[in-house]
Formats: sequence, C-alpha cells, structure tokens
Amino acid sequence: MRHCLRIGAVAALLTGLSLAPATAYATPGGPGVTAKTLVPTVTVNGKDYTVREITIPPGQGTGWHFHDGTLYARVAQGTLSHFDATCSSDGVWGKGDFLTEPSGSDHVHIGQNRGTTNVVLQVLYVLPHGAPFSQDASNPGCDFE
Repeated sequence: MRHCLRIGAVAALLTGLSLAPATAYATPGGPGVTAKTLVPTVTVNGKDYTVREITIPPGQGTGWHFHDGTLYARVAQGTLSHFDATCSSDGVWGKGDFLTEPSGSDHVHIGQNRGTTNVVLQVLYVLPHGAPFSQDASNPGCDFE
C-alpha cells in the first residue's frame, strides 16, 4: 500500500508541474538534447529531490549512463525507446506513460528518440545528497548509439 501511495504522489507531482521556463543545464546526451530544472533541488533526510524536463530531438539519445538514485519519469510528448546493458529493449513509453529507472552502476541504460517529434520527459530525481544527475557509462557493446 505504501508503494502505491508513493507512486501516486510521484504521478501527481509530475502531472501537475508548471512548465514555466527555468535554468538550462549541460546537455545530457546527443546533439540538441537539453535539460532544464522545473523544481529546484530540495534535500530531505540525505536525499536530493529535483524535477527536470529532458527534451530529446528525433534521432538522438541520452548516451549510456546510470544514476546513483531512483528516477521517476512521465513522458509528456513523443515516444521513448529504452535499452539496457544487454542491448535489449527494456521498454517503449509514449505520451502519458510513467517509467522508473533503478539506481546503480548495474543499471546502465540509454534512452533514444526513434520517432519524428521531440521526446519530452518530466523526471523526478531522488538521489543521495550531492550526487550528480547521472554518471556516464561506456557503450556495453551494442551496435547502436
């Protein structure tokens, strides 16, 4: 029951976001991939909570990476193709879908936009205090990038 309440709270937060302009951050992936902060970082009990909007243009991706904490995302626009370190698809999500990315270097992944319109993700990062939004990782040997 507690897990359902947490997912409901995350869904409500991501669904009710104000999309007012915010500060842009460094590009997290391929050309044209952008990230902006929608809700600045708040630290509670050693965890940093930040909401960002990630935009991935057609034909681009996030680059291989992992996170030191769990991410909860909502696809606001487009279709996200997601692949794990075995080079297998671990999900395809469209507008209105929610996804979770687990933490740790054993969860290396890449998100790609294989469609014709921008993918826009609203992402809640739940990270250990001071951790970066993501850690770059080498391509695990997949024949796509």
